[in-house]
Amino acid sequence: MKDLSSVNVIGQRMVRVDALGKVLGQAKYPADLRMKGMLYGRALRSLRPHARILRIDTERARQLPGVVAVLTAADIEGPNVYGRYLPDQPVLARDKVRHMGDAVALVVAETEELAEEAIRLIEVEYEPLPGIFDPKEALQPGVPLVHEKGNLLSANTVRLGEADLGFAEAEAIVEGVYRTQFVEHAYLQTESGLAYLDEEGRVVVCVATQHPHRDLKQIAYALGLPEERVRLIQPTVGGAFGGREDMTVQCPLALLALKTGQPVKLAYSREESFIAHTKRHPFQMHYRTGARRDGRLVALEAEIVSDAGAYAMTSPQVLRVATSVATGPYHIPNVKIDSCTVYTNNTPTAAMRGFGATQTCFASEIQMNKLAVALRMDPIEFRLKNVLRPGQMTCTGQVLGEGVGVEETILRAAEMAAWPKKRKPSAPGKVRGIGVACGYKNVGYSFGYGDRASVVLEVYGEHIAVKAGAIEAGQGVTTILRQIAAAELGVNPEEVEVIYGDTAEVLDAGSGSASRLTFMLGNAVRLATNEARQRIMERGERPAPGEPPIICRGDYQAPPTNPTEGGLLKGVAHFSLGYGTHIVEVEVDTETGVIELTRVVAAHDVGRAINPLSVEGQIEGGVLMAQGYALLEEYVIEQGVAKTVDLHEYLIPTAADVPKELRPLIIEVPDPYGPFGAKGVGEMTTLPLAPAIVSAVYDATGLWFDELPLKPERVLQGLHLRPA
Repeated sequence: MKDLSSVNVIGQRMVRVDALGKVLGQAKYPADLRMKGMLYGRALRSLRPHARILRIDTERARQLPGVVAVLTAADIEGPNVYGRYLPDQPVLARDKVRHMGDAVALVVAETEELAEEAIRLIEVEYEPLPGIFDPKEALQPGVPLVHEKGNLLSANTVRLGEADLGFAEAEAIVEGVYRTQFVEHAYLQTESGLAYLDEEGRVVVCVATQHPHRDLKQIAYALGLPEERVRLIQPTVGGAFGGREDMTVQCPLALLALKTGQPVKLAYSREESFIAHTKRHPFQMHYRTGARRDGRLVALEAEIVSDAGAYAMTSPQVLRVATSVATGPYHIPNVKIDSCTVYTNNTPTAAMRGFGATQTCFASEIQMNKLAVALRMDPIEFRLKNVLRPGQMTCTGQVLGEGVGVEETILRAAEMAAWPKKRKPSAPGKVRGIGVACGYKNVGYSFGYGDRASVVLEVYGEHIAVKAGAIEAGQGVTTILRQIAAAELGVNPEEVEVIYGDTAEVLDAGSGSASRLTFMLGNAVRLATNEARQRIMERGERPAPGEPPIICRGDYQAPPTNPTEGGLLKGVAHFSLGYGTHIVEVEVDTETGVIELTRVVAAHDVGRAINPLSVEGQIEGGVLMAQGYALLEEYVIEQGVAKTVDLHEYLIPTAADVPKELRPLIIEVPDPYGPFGAKGVGEMTTLPLAPAIVSAVYDATGLWFDELPLKPERVLQGLHLRPA
């Protein structure tokens, strides 16, 4: 081994190990997979948001030449339900459908065309049922029930200090009602995969996922199989953003392969993807915030309601995160928050980049900017008076230790943006403005869940293998694990191979979510390499080729967090937090309502940037995703019926929409528990942009917009209604 000081790979800009294969078109995505004798599956989906199933007639479909099987709920021997935390979603609807997109039957045939034709031959008789489509209405007595247990899925409370006393002390109070929309993940690779039976009799499901081991457990439960009879393989992922945390094609694929004994491919059409897979939660938020004349925050009160859609998915967890950071990264001594997530007959909602923090950040940061205006204070100065610092408490009463970098992100962003900046002259019919917003969010699992990750390290010859249950969804985690292993063992990164993506080969490392993989797997790799280094030192050299390898295991357990108590969020909610500040400049066309994002400065505290190139990519990608969320994107659903079913109607930012100037700033305030001080960055990058844009639009026009997205028609309507 070389001396560690000679191999300085931490903090180096390294090209991702998977980049070349993707650029050259060599990477295999789920839809690219082929096997000899492969059949094709398709699902029949309900176009009704709520109805009782009276009869399913599959006879004509079964008689079609080339059709191998037609399956309904009656053909499933197991419980026929799955769910990440609450198993309430059927693989195939048995008695009734609860949203437009519920699957009621499966067909498998020799060609895709035959499978599609057979689907059209299935006859389903429905009895329409009244639906419920507004989450607040769903809480009223006497309304239709989505599930028999009631429409309230989950509720949380936060209590810190005395909110009433805090508001009595306030000399400036602002109040607002904020709404965010359903948002589509819009990944380029739709839900697709391949399943087959291997030589050990296991059903192998090859699918893009954010947690293969958890998918394995859900498939086994839903289909009534022993877990050892299920294997998950993750090919290259064509975009995820939280949308692959919950299952889509996994159970149908496994079921069809088991029933036919042949390889089966199943891929959603784009329209099917729109109506069947989950969306970002729409939130309705009522905020009231108070401050003293000197700018010190004294009280915050909020009521938050999110639409869970027809099934639980990750909605309770999203709500908890949203609630726990609903104050923003500020010290507020008196806080009262009540939140709930509610079943409706809308499309199910679940994880999407930001995991609830994006929605509450929108409301809390507009409140901060409105308060700054009310106090006639500079919004940067106002924030610096109130931002969280080590030793202060969050709204759950968690006392923060070292590694709180929000102040640094504000100062660096303001410096880069030359705040306060003189407004450039506008072209005729256009006005310019500048705005700011901050955000913070947890790294890793929270609320007593007990985050852990394990890896196996093998050292033999000139080769080092890190076997990790990493989920490489384009964020570059496998490259980072390679860097960490190389740094700890004092070798070149090229000598390290990261093996991942097959539950038969790697240990469970948790999900590719919560911006957690660098933190969790990075620490697990360090534990394994520390042992390996000691064993190599004891024998004096690495094993030669052909000798038994050195095999070490690293098991990392994150610092503990407090579980919820009857929905009360109290004490240590998160073991690590990431922070960010965005300053944006906009130009508003007063004749068309179009908002052009001309400049973005995005400063993020990532603890330690193990690969700055990857971190910058995460910041840039998060900003562009948030730009779509703020200005363009909206999955429209009316009375449970989807009106937005393709990328022609659902607009996402293109290269033409990219800000003229986008400056990612990496701030490094080390986390004492993170590997080399690293935290996480993937989700935090989406949080502050939307409220910063709203602030900039206010600066340009004098108008506040409390609902997303800021489409031209909404902006134009506001401009027409403003006082002369």
